[in-house]
Amino acid sequence: MKRFAIIVGCMLVTLSACAHGISDADKQGILEGGNFEYLKLGATHMLTGYDHLLFLFGVMFFLARFGDIVKFITSFTLGHCLTLIFATLFHVKANYYLIDAVIALTVCYKAFDNLDGFKRTIGIQSPNLLAVVFLFGLIHGFGLSTRLQQLPLGQEGLVLRILSFNLGVEVGQIVALSGMWILLTGWRKTASFMKFSKVANAGLMAAGLLLMLKQLHGYEHTRFIDEFPFNKEEHFQIHENMDRNRDISPTDTPP
Repeated sequence: MKRFAIIVGCMLVTLSACAHGISDADKQGILEGGNFEYLKLGATHMLTGYDHLLFLFGVMFFLARFGDIVKFITSFTLGHCLTLIFATLFHVKANYYLIDAVIALTVCYKAFDNLDGFKRTIGIQSPNLLAVVFLFGLIHGFGLSTRLQQLPLGQEGLVLRILSFNLGVEVGQIVALSGMWILLTGWRKTASFMKFSKVANAGLMAAGLLLMLKQLHGYEHTRFIDEFPFNKEEHFQIHENMDRNRDISPTDTPP
């Protein structure tokens, strides 16, 4: 249980680094490399995509049978493959902050479902989980597509680039799911699993809410560009300066 708490704690602490967009280094690597760079980028994006990982963790939480795991993960994979491929191919875009905020809500939904929230709060059974996982897979895939479209994809060889990125996403997902399966299988064998399952899912919901607020905060900066005229790299430094300036009275002169 202590090991599990340490792992979960590390995940929550690192949520401040959860932005997993396409960096300038990624773009440069793509320009200098080939399709293998897209595959690596897809795998890295999934393994650093805390919103995707938290949702998958929520889906896996109570799935003890291997057949059930395969069924639900296949549904999620089919959903995100469809929107990743076709949204990118047909250049369907949306504000990635808003898409990521919706993805964060899917994390909250799964935690709420794991807590039996529908029955406890409104007295109804949970919606069909397989259908919900597929629907949320579509949303997650659209989020992946908005990130991929930040790259200079071009038209020549576009399909192969998309498929390479998608294959990388699947490789990263398999690695992440393997780790989750080992962790959860070991934890289920202890008496603490049911005892702390509510706490774990409450933490999962809190993490989803934090991610959503972070993305909505980012959206405000893109929507009100005149009020916040600075780029993403300067974001945290500007906020530090704003906080520092609040502590200086109008008659004071900064050092």
